[in-house]
Amino acid sequence: MVKRRAAGQAAFELRVPSLSIGADDRVALVGVSGSGKSTLLDILAVTLSPSSADTFVLAVSEEPEVDLWTAWQDHRLDLLADFRRRHLGYVLQTGGLLPYLSVRANIDLPRQLLGLPDDGTVEMLAEALQIAAQLAKRPMQLSVGERQRVAVARALAHRPRLIVADEPTASVDPIAAVNIQSLLVELAARFGAAVVVATHDWEGLEPFGFRRLRHELSSGNGDGVTIASFSD
Repeated sequence: MVKRRAAGQAAFELRVPSLSIGADDRVALVGVSGSGKSTLLDILAVTLSPSSADTFVLAVSEEPEVDLWTAWQDHRLDLLADFRRRHLGYVLQTGGLLPYLSVRANIDLPRQLLGLPDDGTVEMLAEALQIAAQLAKRPMQLSVGERQRVAVARALAHRPRLIVADEPTASVDPIAAVNIQSLLVELAARFGAAVVVATHDWEGLEPFGFRRLRHELSSGNGDGVTIASFSD
């Protein structure tokens, strides 16, 4: 799979020769800023189309296999949106919470979009992530660490099969970072979700059983193209 981007005289190419993520995998994308981590996360989250691919398939147990590359080529945005809504959770570096909604409503949003009933999931996640006392507040009334915990809860609320997280602890102190990472891994395992995390801090993820992908970054052949690759 390849993703190409160009801006003025600069060009970037992400190459993923091979990548397989199992149902319970914990995968780490480790690299400096501009090394392709967020690009690969967006592709895995089905929010960004590859430029080309031999195959790009996501399979969910008890459902037909979905050929995402063909769906992108055929502009089946409805199919892609439905798959993303049901099976993917995204934790953004800055939380990405809606400021006009309460913490409870932010967490419950993916469930509301799927028409899922109020079965106590929101409260269970809030309790597990130690934000139960904040449910009636708005995001701006929370600390940075609390907002990241809300983002984790929202990503998990609809019980997706894959969680992708872009530097989810970059804006918090080291103690809070360990706590958030630990809770993310624990809850994802409880829900049976795979986790892919982009980070520049491998030491912070390694204790949680993550598999680090091979990564290479080069300036190409002097043609102004930066080439990054991630693979098993």
